[in-house]
Amino acid sequence: MKAIVEVAKGGSAIRAARQQIKDSEIGKPVNFRLSFESAKSLFSELTPARLDLLDTLSKIEPCSIYALAKTAGRNYSNVHTDVNRLEELGLIERTEEDKISVPFEAVEIFMPLAKAV
Repeated sequence: MKAIVEVAKGGSAIRAARQQIKDSEIGKPVNFRLSFESAKSLFSELTPARLDLLDTLSKIEPCSIYALAKTAGRNYSNVHTDVNRLEELGLIERTEEDKISVPFEAVEIFMPLAKAV
């Protein structure tokens, strides 16, 4: 399963959800979708530092936030804040042992470009 992160208009998220329901009913794998209204909002949430954490965590998972901060060479407090936000967005999960992991094999980011007039 992969995470699909996209910049999409409000109605397109509803259409995507309907398609996911149809796909699950016929046994197709359903990917996680996360939509933002603009590129600005997407990249304010998925900063380069947070994307790096996802990449690092996918290589060493599951682990504690402390172990992730140490592996990433970052301050624990900042990593803790980023992990909490990524968890709120659904891109990181916690195990019963309170370890964190990335439940996806890939994260794809799609952003439509404005058409030239």
